[in-house]
Amino acid sequence: MISKNKVIKLAQERIDELDRGLFIVEVRISASNVIHVELDKEEGNVAVEDCVSVSRNIEHNLDRDAADFELHVSSAGLDKPLRVLPQYLKNIGRNVTVKLKDNTKEEGELIRASEQELTIRQEKKVKLEGKKKKELVVEEKTFALTDIKDTKIVISFK
Repeated sequence: MISKNKVIKLAQERIDELDRGLFIVEVRISASNVIHVELDKEEGNVAVEDCVSVSRNIEHNLDRDAADFELHVSSAGLDKPLRVLPQYLKNIGRNVTVKLKDNTKEEGELIRASEQELTIRQEKKVKLEGKKKKELVVEEKTFALTDIKDTKIVISFK
């Protein structure tokens, strides 16, 4: 079986050489040695050339005679949940949907993130006591990462 640590080391080697703000989101290796490496970038998008370069470094440094493998290197993708702190930090200012472990959902602008928690800002129209019209109220909600099932970017085509 191919070592996950070895794959991470080989991917990180090339990422450091490229010095383009790339980071590893996830590495998965199946029992049949199908390797999936997902990358993201601190600013902008992951280029195809970045994936090819990381893939080549991994492929050329693993011994197919010792263990045959299938390798897939890709960008994390907008449709997948955020999984590591650099992804949260990259997406500050974007609207996200936070699904909690109790299956409730909250949506708002991601304004802060740390290893322990994230904070979103929500704008809601609320009828205030003594007022005839609903008024816009802005509130911040903070969630412990341990209470979150997943966080996804809200894709908008406005």
